[in-house]
This record gives sequence, structure tokens and C-alpha cells, in this order.
Amino acid sequence: MNKTDIACPPQEALLKIGYGLYLLSAKENGQDNACITNTFLQVTSASPVVCVIAVNKQNFTCDLIRNTKMFNLSVLTENAPFELYKCFGYQTGRKADKFGEYGGPISRSKNGLIYLTEIANAFFSFNVTGTVDFGSHTMFTAEMTESEVLADDESVTYSFYQRFVKPKPQKAKKPGYRCKICNYFYDGDILPQDYVCPICKHGAEDFVKEF
Repeated sequence: MNKTDIACPPQEALLKIGYGLYLLSAKENGQDNACITNTFLQVTSASPVVCVIAVNKQNFTCDLIRNTKMFNLSVLTENAPFELYKCFGYQTGRKADKFGEYGGPISRSKNGLIYLTEIANAFFSFNVTGTVDFGSHTMFTAEMTESEVLADDESVTYSFYQRFVKPKPQKAKKPGYRCKICNYFYDGDILPQDYVCPICKHGAEDFVKEF
């Protein structure tokens, strides 16, 4: 595609890019791959729009982008399920045949790469113009070649993901005894036979074992 053929992406699509979480997809030799990323930055707003993205080197998606110089970005919404994040990890990435199972319907942009048509509010296509390695990541500078607004839904932020999407870790339950009268909990493996509840003053016969 010649630069003269690239239309300036709509400003409405650019507004979807913020501090969020994105599904990054790439393709080589007929194999689509994808991963989750949160390190994406819009550098310029003039045509062509230039952006920077950092991808973990352990991720196979990183290799595909390095080899093909192309990638797509789907801007995830607050409706994206945890199964999607769990499947398309931050480090390893997964083959995109899992899109239908966790990400819903897909489509392909003009560059032939897949993007989400649901649980995403916009997608963007890029051509890589520069590559820099640093530490555990590779940073790609890229020019935007295509974009589209898909929905008005809010973009998911990392804080929203942590608070409302990612399951909370289960705390280990302690063995003990609970008073049937006042609900006081005695923390211990064995309840003394002469124990008296400090709250309601009922005896051990009114406690039940839990866990």
C-alpha cells in the first residue's frame, strides 16, 4: 500500500486509544497469533499517525511482528471476559483459533490480519517502521494504515481489570468454631469443653465446627 493511498484515520477512533488493554494480533505463513498488551502509545496525530508499542520478547506474537512488519490492535472494552485475558496472555500469546471461543466474532482488515468485532470499541492496523530491543521487550514504531470505530462502549483500563475482571485470590480458610447464638468465631482446631463465648456467654455446646 502506498502512503498516498492511506486515508487519515478518523479522530473518533483515535480517541479510543488511552491507558487501556488491547488485543495485539499478527500473522505469518497462514498462522494468526495474538496476545494482550497494555504498553501502547500514540506519538503523532497528523497523517500518517505514528504509534509505539512494546511487546515481550518471549511472546511468539513479537516474532511475527518482527518478521512481517505488520500488526493489528483491538481496543478491549469493559465487557471483555477474564477468559480472554487468561487465554491470550501477556507473555506467551496464543494461536488465534481461540478467538471464537473467548473473543467472539472476528473480521479481517485490509492487511489480512484479524481483529475483534465484539468486546472491542475500535481496531487499528499498523506497518512497522522501526524496531528497538530493550531488556525483556521489543519496541516497535509503526504507522497507522487503517482504523474503525466499532462501538461506544468504554475502553477497559488496567485498574478496572484489576478491580472488576480479574478474580480475587481465595484466602485460606482457618479451622475453628462458630457460636450459633451470636456468630462469634473461635479460631482453633479444638474447642475446650468448658469454653464460654466472650460475647453471649453461652457454652461450648452452642458452637459448631467450621471448615
